[in-house]
Amino acid sequence: MRKFSFAALLMAIVAIFASSCSPKQGVTQDITKSSVKGNWVLTDIKYEGIPDNAKVTVFDEANAKCFIGSQWILPDNWAGGSYALSSTDNGCSPVTQKIAWTLTKSNGVTLFGFKKLFTGDKAKNVTEGYRMEVTGAGSMMTWRANVNFEGKSAAIIYTLQRK
Repeated sequence: MRKFSFAALLMAIVAIFASSCSPKQGVTQDITKSSVKGNWVLTDIKYEGIPDNAKVTVFDEANAKCFIGSQWILPDNWAGGSYALSSTDNGCSPVTQKIAWTLTKSNGVTLFGFKKLFTGDKAKNVTEGYRMEVTGAGSMMTWRANVNFEGKSAAIIYTLQRK
């Protein structure tokens, strides 16, 4: 009987330890290149600390709302990506832009970065680009870009759907 009690106690301790180490639901697991690569459609943009009706230019390209519906191609090789804006609503102009993209980690945060590439550019020679925190990736991906708006901290939240 004593051996049975000890075995039961030991199994209970192992079960408690195992459950405390298992992944929790709702917590984003490690975001990797394979979870980000592919074809995406930017489906929504939300602001934190910025009025919804504000005209905010993003990526030195266009009003943020012009990016809704944009196609993002992020192939396996880092340098061959692109995005394409197709909307002509509200003064938006169609454009296709070649990019080089990266996924890096900094202080436990995963960052999606890209540089615009123009004719003749090599990614290694382009020093300026854009970085956003990736807060989730799978069938949906979310980017969070911290920005200054009228001297205050704010954020732009981009939601993308895998095609």
